[in-house]
This record gives sequence, C-alpha cells and structure tokens, in this order.
Amino acid sequence: MSTALLEVVRDYLDQHADPNGLAQTPIPGLTIIRTLKPSGLDYAITRPLACLVLQGGKQVMMGARTFTFSAGDSLLITADVPTVSQIIEASPEAPYISLVIDLNPALLTELMEEMKSAPSTEEAPIKIEPTDSEVAEAALRLMRLLDRPASAAVLHASLVRELHYWLLAGRHGSAISRLGWPDGHAQRIARAVKVLRTEFTRPLPVEHLASVAGMSTSSFHQHFRNQTSLTPLQFQKQLRLIEARRLMLGEGATASSAAFAVGYESVSQFSREYRRLFGLPPARDTSAAC
Repeated sequence: MSTALLEVVRDYLDQHADPNGLAQTPIPGLTIIRTLKPSGLDYAITRPLACLVLQGGKQVMMGARTFTFSAGDSLLITADVPTVSQIIEASPEAPYISLVIDLNPALLTELMEEMKSAPSTEEAPIKIEPTDSEVAEAALRLMRLLDRPASAAVLHASLVRELHYWLLAGRHGSAISRLGWPDGHAQRIARAVKVLRTEFTRPLPVEHLASVAGMSTSSFHQHFRNQTSLTPLQFQKQLRLIEARRLMLGEGATASSAAFAVGYESVSQFSREYRRLFGLPPARDTSAAC
C-alpha cells in the first residue's frame, strides 16, 4: 500500500475528522475512518462498498464466517448484507485508518459495457484481497483533489470512474461484476432493498417487494436470501433493531419509544428480538455500552 496515500489521508483526517474519527468528504460516496483503539461490536446491514485499509486491522463477521484484514488489504462487500464488525488493531500511535468508497452499480454497468465484460456467477458477497496498485494510485489522486475544491468539482467524477474501472479490472473484478449486470438479480434485489431501507418502519408485504424487483414471489424470496443471507422479513427486522439501538445509544431514547419509532407495536416482542440479535436486552445493552 502506498505510504503517500496513508500520509495524504492522515493529513485530511487531522483537519476534517469529527470526534468519532469520521471524515465525510465532499466527494459523494467517499468516506475516511480513523479509530484510536480496538472497538466493540458494530452491527449493520452494509451497503456495497470497497474499503481500503491503510493502517491497523479489522474483523467482519457475516453469519458463521469471519474475515480478518489489515493494512494493504481491500474489503469488497457486493450486496446489502448483515455484518458484525470490530476494529482489532488500533492505538493512538498507530490508529486504524481506512478509506471507504460506495460502489456505484450504474457506473459498473457502463464500464462493463465498454469493457465487454460478462457478469460473474460468483455469489460470495464479501471478499478480501491485497489492494491493487492501480486502485491505490487512483485513490491517491482522488484524495489530492480534496485540497483543490475548484478542480475537485470538475475532475472527481472521472477519478471515481477510474477507481471503479481498476476495481473491475483487478483482483476484485469477478466479485463486483454482478453488481453491474443490467437488470440482473443483483440490481433487481437492490431495488427492493432500497424500498426496505427507506420504508422499514411500516409493513411491507413480500408481494409488494417482489413486484418492485420485477420477480415472482417465490423467485424473489430465493434470490433475496441468496444475495443478502436473510429473508425479506429478517432484513426488515434487522433494520428496525439496528435503528432502535442507534436511537437508544445515540439519542438517549427509551426502549419503548425506540420500539414504537421503528415500527414495533409490542415492546415485549421488540425486547425479545433485540436480545436475540444483540445478546442482551435493551436496557442492559445500552448501559453496558455507556
């Protein structure tokens, strides 16, 4: 991994990171993370992304599988999947630092058409490989644009496109190519996932989601589970529980108010499902996190 990229990213973090070590850049879809110590477990339903680790180490768990990666590696997540992640290597002297790029399926589609690439049948939604030098170089040029806002406004789109090209042309190409398959299963399921993410607090019949995806109910159910590892109902439930936990930890909401805010009608049901996902009932979980 380029030491120049680490230095540029470190300088940007010093100027722009918030108290939690997060720096949202002006370039859409480009985020930088710094953590000064090993973290607790972070539960999420992660969007498709590429994470370039520049320093430190991290673990990501999906179901029964655990993925460990460190400086010089790139993590690719190619579907909206439930993950439990944890920073395992970080210190004030050598923080965990990573650069995260949201993957753009429309851009991948355009590039695949120009490259005359066929979509892969690879199903694994998480993949870790050493970062290709071309990817690191494109990321470095993208980061250097941030100090020149006028230039960034004109040039960032072409560099984001180049970054996607090198991801597609390199080690991760087979993993992300299915995201760019026009009207393939990945893009159809993504349409339903978008509805789930924006409307998870209300009842969403699977027939409606299947219609959004342009699939029969049985086909939709099968492909949704293949891609996300969850049924649509489980996916919605995890979105609700993760948001409820955020409300309690981040905004001080009570368990009952958080439960109702995310769409539960029964606090006891909420508590049971919360404990099943996070391992502790709401009150004990939030007090342990404080």
